[in-house]
Amino acid sequence: MAGGTTARRGTPFSDRPGPAARKGAGPPRPPKAPRGPKEPKAPKDPKAARPAKGSGARLRRGPVLASLAAAVLLVAGGTWVLYGSSWLRVEKVAATGMEVLTSEQVLGAAAVPVGAPLVSVDTEEIESRVRGRLPRIDSVDVVRAWPHGIGLKVTERKPVLLIKKDASFVEVDASGVRFDTVPKAPAGVPVLELNADRSPSARRFDEERLLHEAVLVAGALPASIARETVQVKVGSYDSVVLELTRGRSVTWGSGEQSDAKGRALNALLKAAPKAAHFDVSVPTAPAASGS
Repeated sequence: MAGGTTARRGTPFSDRPGPAARKGAGPPRPPKAPRGPKEPKAPKDPKAARPAKGSGARLRRGPVLASLAAAVLLVAGGTWVLYGSSWLRVEKVAATGMEVLTSEQVLGAAAVPVGAPLVSVDTEEIESRVRGRLPRIDSVDVVRAWPHGIGLKVTERKPVLLIKKDASFVEVDASGVRFDTVPKAPAGVPVLELNADRSPSARRFDEERLLHEAVLVAGALPASIARETVQVKVGSYDSVVLELTRGRSVTWGSGEQSDAKGRALNALLKAAPKAAHFDVSVPTAPAASGS
């Protein structure tokens, strides 16, 4: 256009300030110094950087193997001490608790292997052997007394009744076990007198059953009365009579309620010490008579 300014096509006019004139812009940054060449890294030694294959496992197995070896040695040593050495062997055998039997009888029946390793002694076998060879023994407890001993604690059977057999006496305990035959009657043990041949109940109650009743009666007697009982007479199942010292007698009846009858008799003897006859066949209504 005439008289005006001609703008070039494609070049727009702009009144925006340049970068240097923008608000808040600082001075231009200096150019960065060129970087020097990088120092080459030292090559890695693959053998030095990586542990040898299997070395860790070997390090872990070392303490385990040492512990196992120590355990094996300990077990082997303990086994040798118990079985192979002379330190823990049977040297002494003792028996206690006998009243009639002697220590020699018990030790002979036990047959404990002196000199054998203490740990190998079969205590149950010894107990069985002693009871089998000595019927008088009710029980025996066999224990190891470390380091060199074996102890036998014996409990003997106690007779509550005697059965006359020829010139001897068969001892019977409270369980009805006939455990020994002795030439002389022990003091304080009553003798059985069985007279049941003519009893009407003889077919129903045989001799063994009547013996059982007599044992029940004798076993239930208080110790003070048992010492004064001379005989237990059995005529039938329900006809048991006790013969006491000084000519006294007791009508007992059957073996039923024997504990109660024993208490009743004990009370009667204290209440009527001069009586000659006592009846406890009905323990709730005991009676005494004679003098």
